[in-house]
Amino acid sequence: MTISDEKYVAVTTFRRNGTGVPTTTWIVPLEGGQVGFWTSSASGKYKRLRNSPKVTVQPSDARGRVKAGSPLSEGTAQMATAGAEFDEIQSRVRAKYGVMVGISKFFNKLGHLGKGSFPYGDVAVVITLGGAQPGAGTAPGGA
Repeated sequence: MTISDEKYVAVTTFRRNGTGVPTTTWIVPLEGGQVGFWTSSASGKYKRLRNSPKVTVQPSDARGRVKAGSPLSEGTAQMATAGAEFDEIQSRVRAKYGVMVGISKFFNKLGHLGKGSFPYGDVAVVITLGGAQPGAGTAPGGA
């Protein structure tokens, strides 16, 4: 099973001081062994990716708990807000996660009521994986 076959992964992005922040994310396979996901341009994950393209990914459950003995893969992220990569990731996420996309979008809107606009899935992220550390088994960033 490859990382893109997983339903959820813990994607760790890094603060300016180097501290890792893991976030549970949906993931889809892309051409050339790359993987992708979407995020919001108002999210902390997006802000951290603007500062550093370094990421790690590791299989997890829906709550971000890393699967015991699963490999930790390091990679580099690129973001897109339009174009072919953006459209491909949008399409693949909708195909893989189906009705969950609408449910997630509803809860996103509900959770941000009265707090102003919070875009949903308006940034696509392409990750080029560089390697795996077998059996890492701990959450990136210590969570």
